[in-house]
Amino acid sequence: MEAATSPTSSTALGEQGLRSREKLARIPVKIVPPSGADAVLPKPPWLRARPLMSETVAGVAAVLREHRLHSVCEEAMCPNIGECFAQRTATFMIMGGLCTRRCPFCDVAHGRPAPLDEDEPSHLAAAVAALGLRHVVITSVDRDDLRDGGAAHFARCIARVRERVPGIGIEVLTPDFRGRVARALDALSLAWPDVFNHNVETVPALYRAARPGADYRGSLDLLARAKAANGALVTKSGLMVGLGETDAALLATMRDLREHRVDVLTIGQYLAPSRFHLPVKRYLPPDEFAALRTAGLAMGFREVVAGPLVRSSYHAAQTVASARQGAMP
Repeated sequence: MEAATSPTSSTALGEQGLRSREKLARIPVKIVPPSGADAVLPKPPWLRARPLMSETVAGVAAVLREHRLHSVCEEAMCPNIGECFAQRTATFMIMGGLCTRRCPFCDVAHGRPAPLDEDEPSHLAAAVAALGLRHVVITSVDRDDLRDGGAAHFARCIARVRERVPGIGIEVLTPDFRGRVARALDALSLAWPDVFNHNVETVPALYRAARPGADYRGSLDLLARAKAANGALVTKSGLMVGLGETDAALLATMRDLREHRVDVLTIGQYLAPSRFHLPVKRYLPPDEFAALRTAGLAMGFREVVAGPLVRSSYHAAQTVASARQGAMP
């Protein structure tokens, strides 16, 4: 049964939230679902992810459930989940599975989140240890209900993981902490990660349609202020292509990110989670992603990972290692 036919949908841990049509019913720019035989662009042959299920995939999922943890891999329907789980890597999603926003490119469930689980940092550290990880990515839903956007909880998770697994590399993929940036960075300063990632997602002209409630300049400012607060941080951001952006706007956004001292950039193809989400306007072939990587390196990024199935945390450990081969600007 299609998810859109049910008013609510369950997260991996059984929370009830809105997805698909119901989630997107109240966004400012309405989406008209495509209709007709030619309305949806056919996926090209280079968009092929590895099969989802394997014993290792099931094993990673079992560890997540044992410690009552979400992964963005599952909740956001990442196409690389089979590959990453098979390598025993996962991007943990803290602070529950319900997001306070309704971004129409994403299918993480929307709803009223539960209070923070004070035991989650310990559960997260135990899962990281059980999986034998040497580099961990920690992200979260948007928590606009919290005074610091959840930054202090990020810091507690970072500290607990470092205590349990000394020497581990820690990457965070944070929300924009809308209106709370100073408070959030103060909280994170108690336990900085190694990599600070915040995705701008798309070009500024598409923000109202793709990121309702977010602000392009605010996202750039967050990245720059994190770098200014701790120059040792590797700063990172990500872009989707295929939402209707022009090549010129995409390159201009990449230049904006470099001007705000972002070190690492990921670029991947947008894939609509359902016909009720923003439609795909174009599919970029692999050679165009390669050209974007070349352009980004010429702009001064320390590393650019670009490809049809690239997502923000794809090959995260290898990407940071590559970026660190040279001195950060």
